[in-house]
Amino acid sequence: MEIILASSSPRRRELLSRITQNFTVKISDFDESTIGFYGDFGEYVKELSYNKAMDVAKNISKEALIIGADTIVALDDQVLGKPIDEKAAIDMIKSLSGRTHEVYSGITVIKTPELTTLSDFAVTSIKFSDLSDEEILNYVKTKEPLDKAGAYGIQGLGGVFVEEIHGCYYNVVGLPLNKLKKLMDALILK
Repeated sequence: MEIILASSSPRRRELLSRITQNFTVKISDFDESTIGFYGDFGEYVKELSYNKAMDVAKNISKEALIIGADTIVALDDQVLGKPIDEKAAIDMIKSLSGRTHEVYSGITVIKTPELTTLSDFAVTSIKFSDLSDEEILNYVKTKEPLDKAGAYGIQGLGGVFVEEIHGCYYNVVGLPLNKLKKLMDALILK
């Protein structure tokens, strides 16, 4: 069965290759800004992942599994998306310094052509060390934080800030592999 990843993320491609080498990428055109956040982080990321997967699945007529995913960083009652510029990245990292936050990833797998759908989400708690202004500025200068939710990448240079992690590491990178494999296996058996 063909497997299609509905994401442009190189990190998700690399992670999916740990489950299967046989997949293609079709980037979703779904506009995330059309989905508002209403206070439930898990449902929010599931809805985003569903819409990304469905955007691709609606154009697939053969048998395939379409995978959509979305990851956010949550601090208090706020969603920390990708920073719009270096100042926003600095502000985000300062807000995470010395605190615990959560990373949520929603995943949806749709089996075409019948559009059978399974969705789930994962949540991981991350505690950052106390960071100096100099550490934050030096990190932002690397440009790594600019395309990452919450303005850091645990798999890259930002991983040095992580003091504790509780939950799935791969969820923080952007694709909770254990949950994804279970969803894929369940749809293949249907």
